[in-house]
Amino acid sequence: MTDRANKPFLRALAGETPTPPPVWLMRQAGRYLPEYRQVRTQVGGFLELCYTPEKAAEVTFQPLRRYGFDAAILFSDILVVPDALGQQVAFREGEGPVLTAVRDEAAIAALSLDGFLGHLAPVFETVRRLAAGIPQTTALIGFAGAPWTVATYMVEGAGSKEFIATKTMAYGQPEVFARLIDLLVRATGDYLIAQIDAGAEAVQLFDSWAGALPEEPFGRWVIAPTRALVERLHAERPGVPVIGFPRGAGLLYERYVAETGVDAVGLDTAVPLDWAAERLQPRCAVQGNLDPILLVAGGEALDHGVDRILAALGKGPFVFNLGHGIVPATPPDNVARLMDRIRTRR
Repeated sequence: MTDRANKPFLRALAGETPTPPPVWLMRQAGRYLPEYRQVRTQVGGFLELCYTPEKAAEVTFQPLRRYGFDAAILFSDILVVPDALGQQVAFREGEGPVLTAVRDEAAIAALSLDGFLGHLAPVFETVRRLAAGIPQTTALIGFAGAPWTVATYMVEGAGSKEFIATKTMAYGQPEVFARLIDLLVRATGDYLIAQIDAGAEAVQLFDSWAGALPEEPFGRWVIAPTRALVERLHAERPGVPVIGFPRGAGLLYERYVAETGVDAVGLDTAVPLDWAAERLQPRCAVQGNLDPILLVAGGEALDHGVDRILAALGKGPFVFNLGHGIVPATPPDNVARLMDRIRTRR
């Protein structure tokens, strides 16, 4: 049983206001750390690292040892879900993810939940290793990509800026696209519940491309699938908080929070702080939203950015984080400066 009283991160998600606020950073395990780069040379590819529990646990622990974050997040990738469903997924150096595109009913029908959790067994072993070794005051976060965002990679066959194939299917063949989304809702729910059963104490849904949709399809393809997942998780694993991150949602953040039932919401860098404090924080805990490039810049610019966020959001349930993930060019010393600024500011 999780002892929430000793974990500031879980206290914040439960509506408390720990001082100083808890902090973790998206992509806190990654290429900006020399120790990560050293481990990365020991495996053949990125997916191999995700599926090697000993090494995935090690790179998850690395930033905790350096900085003492209040939460660790499982080291994995959102695309292990389509990989486990039977879609071909590869990561190419300098190119990013490449998938065999799913663009018709036959391709969707070829995806299967048979053997899905078995394929992901190494991920759950990583979670168990993390749960066994994590500091007593540190929380363990599991995660998955939200159905809309994962679907964009599956349909496009890669990352995209315009999402032409995905939107064309969603707009022109909504009943076909709904089959893919429904499958992802089931698969993602199974995946997150297995992470919780392995030791995850909270879960985050990354909807990185939520901002690509106008209001009406946002309701159908972002809000509705997220609500279904939150309802299932709350029903089947009560007490485990769910964080939603609808990056780029703009004014639709408010509707997202109101209609999905998430326990906390991650703010991207464009969300105005005073607006978030007034419209979002009374409904749930908020998390964010420092510009990751301020971590690259460092110095007084970083200090000012940290102070602004703490002043605006630190009076309510709040988790300090970035508005997106740490970039590889980030000097590790700047992360140490960030932590010192948060922990010593009064």
